[in-house]
Amino acid sequence: MVLTELNHHHNGLSLSKEVSGDGLASPSSNGVPVPVQEERQAMLPGAGPLLETRLYRRRFVVLAVFSLYSLVNAFQWIQYSILASIFTGFYGVSYQDVDWLSVVYMVAYIPLIFPATWLLDTRGLRVTALLGSGLNCLGAWIKCASARPDLFPVTMFAQVVCSLAQVFILGLPSQVASVWFGPKEVSTACATAVLGNQFGTAIGFLLPPVLVPRSDDHEETSHNISIMFYGTAAVSTLLFVLTVAVFKEKPKIPPSQSQAVLQDCPPEQYSYKQSIINLFKNIPFVLLLVSYGIMTGSFYSVSTLLNQMITFHYEGEEVNAGRIGLTLVIAGMIGSVICGIWLDHTKTYKQTTLIVYVLSFIGMIVFTFTLDLGNLTVVFVTGGALGFFMTGYLPLGFEFAVEITYPESEGTSSGLLNASAQIFGILFTLAQGKLTTDYDPRAGNIFLCAWMFVGIILTALIKSDLRRHNINSGITKSDVKSVPVDSPVEPAPSIQSSTQL
Repeated sequence: MVLTELNHHHNGLSLSKEVSGDGLASPSSNGVPVPVQEERQAMLPGAGPLLETRLYRRRFVVLAVFSLYSLVNAFQWIQYSILASIFTGFYGVSYQDVDWLSVVYMVAYIPLIFPATWLLDTRGLRVTALLGSGLNCLGAWIKCASARPDLFPVTMFAQVVCSLAQVFILGLPSQVASVWFGPKEVSTACATAVLGNQFGTAIGFLLPPVLVPRSDDHEETSHNISIMFYGTAAVSTLLFVLTVAVFKEKPKIPPSQSQAVLQDCPPEQYSYKQSIINLFKNIPFVLLLVSYGIMTGSFYSVSTLLNQMITFHYEGEEVNAGRIGLTLVIAGMIGSVICGIWLDHTKTYKQTTLIVYVLSFIGMIVFTFTLDLGNLTVVFVTGGALGFFMTGYLPLGFEFAVEITYPESEGTSSGLLNASAQIFGILFTLAQGKLTTDYDPRAGNIFLCAWMFVGIILTALIKSDLRRHNINSGITKSDVKSVPVDSPVEPAPSIQSSTQL
């Protein structure tokens, strides 16, 4: 694709034109090329001259490739637990051993998040993306060698490799969105990136039982497992090749004022250690860190124990339990997209986050007290509503964190949010599982409801200081850090005005 520059000085804005490979731009009805109109729409009105920004069509390819390899990583996480009864019989291990094939994702993330975010900040987006996609591909191929009853340790090792890949994946949605997308599309892009991971979980609920049906013949089961593993490895390899081919570090000219300001600062000003200190000194972020962990940890716990809760009240309904899980995830995907689009149009970060938190709390209460009514249709409806709001909250948390912590790294703030979610997820799963076993599912769910109420209070206390939005609007000045010291840097954008932000 060939990109040529077209400068229009309109109210102090420097606009750019995006053209196709033949060098032609598509005119619109008012004589202004459509890409230029898109650029104007992506730029929020500012006060005074602004730095040059531009949107590149490559951003959609980068987002698509990231979303797809994130999808495969999530699929590899859930593919064992949804076939737990089959894998316990095939490998001759306990349910706890199979559970660890999923739990290892959460356990690995917590200690590795700091080196992963350090790598993202110091080596850049492309290197981190290649590691995530590459490790995901490697883990998938190791699994292909584990389709024998005596090779459970091999499949566990492969899952550990995939869990390492996850560390370089979960924190990237907000980073990819900020680096490549304009101000009026960044939240939608972040939601789309999160959506890929959720869609992988949905496919993980749906596809493995089809590929590996229950059979008493070990050879047939081994063959079916091999088909699933080799298919996953082939897709992972294709996506790794695409990542190498299309994933660039950053566009030559940034897509927003907030990114332009960051890239305009000297690199030596940036310190990863100081960035972490700044985040933990940021009281609104600390409140969000805890409230996000409570909400997402509750979702992880409900998802993990859903089968146990359903079969407690509806004996022999394992298939419908899986379908309810699928309904929960798909409804959550829809919620994520709607919340992302809403944020891009309104920029009401705190209000939307608080409302979705309250609705999730109400949904959890309704789910808790209708679970034992003896009507699976009601469980489908309440489970879908719960997934819609709880999963829709995920991109809200990412984007709200970026706003209140700017100019700190999006990858670092997102990584800390995910670490908080993993910690609360492990604690809540253990506690809710114990309460469900010793008493009943209602006791475990009430435990989560109590914690979610605490999360509502913490969210209400967050001061909504939209730093990134203010920079994009040109209505504030801010001390900003640089881009990472060793991060691959494209040629610096030209500055169309001597006025500094």
